[in-house]
Amino acid sequence: MKNALVTGGSGGIGAAICRRLAADGCKVYIHTNKNVKTAQILADAICADGGSAEVLVFDVTDSNAVADVLTPLVEHHPIQILVNNAGIHDDAIFPGMQASQWHRVIDVSVNGFFNVTQPLMMPMIRSRWGRIVNVSSIAALTGNRGQVNYSAAKGALNSATKSLALEVASRAITVNAVAPGIIDTPMTESTFSAEDIARMVPMKRAGTPNEVADLIGFLVSTQAAYITGQIISINGGII
Repeated sequence: MKNALVTGGSGGIGAAICRRLAADGCKVYIHTNKNVKTAQILADAICADGGSAEVLVFDVTDSNAVADVLTPLVEHHPIQILVNNAGIHDDAIFPGMQASQWHRVIDVSVNGFFNVTQPLMMPMIRSRWGRIVNVSSIAALTGNRGQVNYSAAKGALNSATKSLALEVASRAITVNAVAPGIIDTPMTESTFSAEDIARMVPMKRAGTPNEVADLIGFLVSTQAAYITGQIISINGGII
């Protein structure tokens, strides 16, 4: 049984990823920062269905807190599957954007990626097998009004994906990013109307969290061993 960590695992897309990886036979560590009750309900549901799941609580922007949780966890058994899904929006048009909005969004997506991924790398490298998937966004590929901070954060994540993939490819570790478009979550319900979605998306619908999870499930499987350094869009044909 491989150990898998999903950051932001209690959210809509994160929960779907956790359920998929558990169904595929992984021991899933569900990360959360504030939604501990929701994460525990998810873990209990996975276990009730015959899977294996455990909740981890830390702030991805706090390197010491991350290390305190992850370092002892991988001392004897590496986490070989990592899905960096944690990310936040704090939207504003750029002329009116506060410095705190810029730094907060960058901190979670970019510094959070480093804080979580770096302490897991050497145990993963020693095991000579691993899968890392970073959850990016269509905003990193096309840009989006009011999301200069978010687009910058996810764009940096895409570049980090490609560079890290080169560093660890010889150790049978793949590193890819998935860039969702409009996905049916509570966050998008308040952002896009049905008319907006029909106009913007060639498939005339939002994607589902399970569709994103299925893509990630494939990328972390043995069948995807020759796919690395890629930014894979899942957006219903928008681009």
